[in-house]
Amino acid sequence: MLIGIDKAFKIGDYISIGTNSGTVSEIGFLTTKIITDDGKKVYIPNQVIFNAPFSNITASPQRRIILNFEIPADEDVTKAQKGIMDVIKGLQDVDRLDAAEVIFTDLKQGVFNLQTKFWMKVGANMTQLKSEAYLKIKQRLDADNIQLVTPTSISITGGESLINENHD
Repeated sequence: MLIGIDKAFKIGDYISIGTNSGTVSEIGFLTTKIITDDGKKVYIPNQVIFNAPFSNITASPQRRIILNFEIPADEDVTKAQKGIMDVIKGLQDVDRLDAAEVIFTDLKQGVFNLQTKFWMKVGANMTQLKSEAYLKIKQRLDADNIQLVTPTSISITGGESLINENHD
């Protein structure tokens, strides 16, 4: 009842509460039922809703996408920045192009962190737009011969000797 009075969300809104996200299908006295993206019915106690922050994604249809990239400092980072911006401006579902930006957020251990921020059009599919942006940015960086940082791993084995000694 209090959820109905508060009008923070209604049936049909897409919300996120804790680790659960989905479309509200029912608001009851004790629980709110949402249908997750993979079709699961999740019952969230209304007490949880009142005691924890939640997001009503439907209430703010204009969404911003933020992507992060790491580029070695010895690469042409200015060329990378321009290339990424060119890709963003060429994506179909990007809105408010004047607000799109590619900025350097950090430089640590010889690696520049670049952050790309842009708005998507209302009604566009965020997952598809992010996927398309990542793919096209990677293709552009490859075409410009700019490498992204790849994580390295070191495998340390036990101290066994690999040398076989012959005893006569």
